[in-house]
Amino acid sequence: MSTSHDDLYKRYLRATISQDADAVAGLFTDDGVIEAPLVPAGGAFPTRMEGRGEIREQLAAYYLRPADTERQVDFEKSRYVLHDTADPDVFIVEIDTAFTTPSGPTTMSLVQIFRLRDGQISLIRDYFAPDAVA
Repeated sequence: MSTSHDDLYKRYLRATISQDADAVAGLFTDDGVIEAPLVPAGGAFPTRMEGRGEIREQLAAYYLRPADTERQVDFEKSRYVLHDTADPDVFIVEIDTAFTTPSGPTTMSLVQIFRLRDGQISLIRDYFAPDAVA
């Protein structure tokens, strides 16, 4: 299962890096959900998106916000580790995203839990620091 989990995660990663809301939404079941439990309501990033249409709509709006030109992702130094679980439809990803900033390099660590149904994402719980998307 880890190869298919890794392939699915890489497709998700490519879609989010390219800020392609259609491609991200296309990876989800019709009733798929993205939750960001640590993000306060009313923040830049939605705390919950339910359904492929809402995921597409909310992410498209989020991707249109002004970009942070002070902080750039350093893809060469960013890393992730994917963990399979006893449940073949659940995997966990630990992520360390490296950034370059005017004050020097920095890293944001986060965890994402993926739940699948019929080869598509039915739920992502995205645990990251809320100030990372201010």
